Amino acid sequence: MAGVPEAKEELEEVVEFLKYPERFQALGAKIPSGVLLVGPPGTGKTLLARAVAGEAGVPFFSISGSEFVEMFVGVGASRVRDLFEQAKRHAPCIIFVDEIDAVGRHRGAGLGGGHDEREQTLNQILVEMDGFDSATNVIVIAATNRPDILDPALLRPGRFDRRVILDSPDIRGRTAILDVHAKGKPIEKNIDLADIAKQTPGFSGADLANLINEAALMAARNNQDSIKYENLTESIDRVSMGPARKSKVISEKDRKTTAYHESGHALVAHLMPGGSPIGKISIIARGQAGGFTRWQQEDKSYASQEQLEAQIAAAMGGRAAEVMKIGDVTTGASNDFEQATGIAREMVMRLGMSEKLSNRSFGKRHGGAVFLGREMSEERDYSLKTESIIEMKSIAYYCRVKKWQTNC
Repeated sequence: MAGVPEAKEELEEVVEFLKYPERFQALGAKIPSGVLLVGPPGTGKTLLARAVAGEAGVPFFSISGSEFVEMFVGVGASRVRDLFEQAKRHAPCIIFVDEIDAVGRHRGAGLGGGHDEREQTLNQILVEMDGFDSATNVIVIAATNRPDILDPALLRPGRFDRRVILDSPDIRGRTAILDVHAKGKPIEKNIDLADIAKQTPGFSGADLANLINEAALMAARNNQDSIKYENLTESIDRVSMGPARKSKVISEKDRKTTAYHESGHALVAHLMPGGSPIGKISIIARGQAGGFTRWQQEDKSYASQEQLEAQIAAAMGGRAAEVMKIGDVTTGASNDFEQATGIAREMVMRLGMSEKLSNRSFGKRHGGAVFLGREMSEERDYSLKTESIIEMKSIAYYCRVKKWQTNC
């Protein structure tokens, strides 16, 4: 496992619990009954759980949360009892429940009322985890990418004592993951995988594994003896935006418009203080996009006002280039406007980056109906006058950007 050093460190202790339980019992320490792995899809939650079982050399019982829920009442609870009884017979061992949010959602808020099959199954899981004796040496590891919808009773100490966060890897983690997946593959020696890692901000471990595999498939299709740099960069585009639509008929006028539009994004980002460095500009259609500009972003915890204004400016740069070079506007900037408006409103309403409205946030966010997935909704907690100020400040960012573009 690469790219998740903190998670590995946490779970190495679980391996020690399973290998040498007497060492901890002699000091009166209780083995944690459950570990919850939390992270977005593709970050290696299932792989990490299997690695723990393999390292400890103990049996591994794996089941998905959705497998507990059946149409017939009582089947899910019965499966839970059978699973835990089987685990106790083979202790020490690990029970791994993937996508536990399928069965572990908040109780009492589903469409089936308070006694639906999923709720009974969850109650049985809670009972079984409470009934664990510390000497049984059975550890439950569960994985989810939606910890916000889990029932609080499931998360209390004594059931899931530890929560391990697996986030998308940073540049060092991405380089390590690429090194792992590149082993045994004939990659040209002059290729620096750290450079590829710089071009893949936000990629998960699964994305990076897919990237290397796509590059190998491309090299095989082209009858190459080794994987070249061009294969890797093309795979980045393929994984992030889909395959190139080379067969699509595009007129010369549209091709020029796309070139001007993407050049506008890149030029403004390059000249604007706080702008991100450009990774690649392409006018080859992929997915729904006629072209794209990819930024070579750094892994940052914070963004300054200058950087956010640069993002708005870069988003508006495509339309500005169309007006300057063609003298007309097209529909190609619709997504750019949506992105720029979102950033501007976030700056004013959430981040306090406004002189008149600073030091407070606007728009109370809260969870919606549980049975609809607890999606975030927003309640307006401000007056119509404040709403108009928010709109004016958002427009002011556009005006500032437009003035800067004109001066260029």
